[in-house]
Amino acid sequence: MHMILLVLNNPGLMDDILNAWEEAGVGGITILPSTGMARIREKGAWRDDLPLIPSLEDFHDYVESLNRTLFTIVPSDEMVDKVIEATQRITGDLNDPHTGILVTLPVDRFIGIHRNPQS
Repeated sequence: MHMILLVLNNPGLMDDILNAWEEAGVGGITILPSTGMARIREKGAWRDDLPLIPSLEDFHDYVESLNRTLFTIVPSDEMVDKVIEATQRITGDLNDPHTGILVTLPVDRFIGIHRNPQS
């Protein structure tokens, strides 16, 4: 078992990534809004300047300035390779700047993941 963790720099690509991971065989994906130190320093992504009564537009601008961190658990090295390939079809080469960071980690145990009986 492996955990795949992707910090996606462009949140506009998230739906395409989700579709690509599902097509690669991923059964479940957790998504978190996130930001990094560089983004905070460059763009002020960690906003404390929202008005007392913000508009929906204020929140939209704030949310879109954040990365998306996606993670999932997959059963095999083969699946990891499929997910990496599917990801880079959408993002381009992850070694290029401002695309994202993908990490895989071995998983010794897991509790609370319920497999689909068809998989």
